[in-house]
Amino acid sequence: MPPVTKRAAARHDLVEHFLYLAENAGLAVAERFLSRAEASFTDLARQPMLGAPVTLKHPDLAGMRKWQVRDFDNHLVFYEPRPGGVSIVRVLHAASDWWSLLGFEA
Repeated sequence: MPPVTKRAAARHDLVEHFLYLAENAGLAVAERFLSRAEASFTDLARQPMLGAPVTLKHPDLAGMRKWQVRDFDNHLVFYEPRPGGVSIVRVLHAASDWWSLLGFEA
């Protein structure tokens, strides 16, 4: 399987989403979210160009793409294709100000 690396911010995002879902929707939903997120990461590693390109002015984010967590359409995966895999940058709720959370202006 192609490698999936998660940046520290992405790991933090996953924990935050898990805690929120566990508290507000139940432990089973939170666990399903983590499982579906990991499955989505694996899909992206196998087909790195699957997600839509995100056009940002900042050169450090050239090539950034986004994809939805499987079965959790309001959770977006921001990632960068890498040789033979992907780097997961953030996992953000679609309603959040993800431009700011990415740390750059659009």
